[in-house]
Amino acid sequence: MTTAETSVPAPAEPSAESESVGTVLVAGAANLAISVAKLVAGLLSGSAAMLSEAAHSLADTVTEVFLYVALRRGTKPADEQHPFGYGKESWVWAFIAAIFTFVAGAGFSIYHGVMTIIEGEHTGNYLASYIVLAVAFAAESVSFAKALKQVRGAAKQWNTTAGGYLRHTSDTTVKAVFFEDLAALAGLVLAAVGLGLAQVTGSEVWDGVASIVIGLLLLVVAVVLGHSNASLLVGQAVPQRMHDRIAADLAGVDVVTAVPTLFTMRIGPGEILVAAKVDFADDVPAGDIETACDEAERRLRDTYPGIRYVFLDPTRGHGGQNG
Repeated sequence: MTTAETSVPAPAEPSAESESVGTVLVAGAANLAISVAKLVAGLLSGSAAMLSEAAHSLADTVTEVFLYVALRRGTKPADEQHPFGYGKESWVWAFIAAIFTFVAGAGFSIYHGVMTIIEGEHTGNYLASYIVLAVAFAAESVSFAKALKQVRGAAKQWNTTAGGYLRHTSDTTVKAVFFEDLAALAGLVLAAVGLGLAQVTGSEVWDGVASIVIGLLLLVVAVVLGHSNASLLVGQAVPQRMHDRIAADLAGVDVVTAVPTLFTMRIGPGEILVAAKVDFADDVPAGDIETACDEAERRLRDTYPGIRYVFLDPTRGHGGQNG
């Protein structure tokens, strides 16, 4: 059995990569400045929620460093040892970033919240904390606005909603920044509510509860991002709608009678590998099969520029999986 193979890389998308780098850098700079301010306010006020927010922002800052490394390492060109490129390495670093958020951010916040409830100590005034929370909210809003703009632009390009894009995108760096910034804004609101209730009631329990809830919020974000990256590292297929469109495009080639088996795999952010068993008409010459393979690749690339490799295996028609 012969195999027809077409593996010319798809056109690069430098603008999208550059936008992701910019989103990560803006988020990292904002988180670094905010973490220092929160730490100072937390030490001055003794607020558990503020110290948890400082840990939150510090964890986010380190996370941005990992995401920046992910973007740079994932775009290395293919070589003999890695013929499909280094795209999956970006998910390794993004997974490490999610783990760090889980350990450093969520762990510290929950622990410190529990200790505050047990000990019930609070020193200093609340004004510094409120000022820092307000400034931090403004700074995080800028970072979130940039991430949201990128998500909406990509969603429009792929003719889907922002939620649909976030569920299915393989660019986990922009997904991480989006969810971390969203969690940061929610965490700031929670910290303010906890401080306010503690000040009004005179009970530091509310401050501790706010810290615990912030930690649980970070835990949810870490689990979502970790699961997303782990699934991609294992070898995730494209969404079913895209799978069906690829199968239809292959079946639409004139000399193709059926596509018994179709496999797809994401090999990097925005990069896809397609492998299929294709049943060609029995009376078609070998030269026409080669022409048909070229036509099939052209159709797929026209529909999805992210398809980098296409492997087609001529086979007799029969039932198969993923067809």
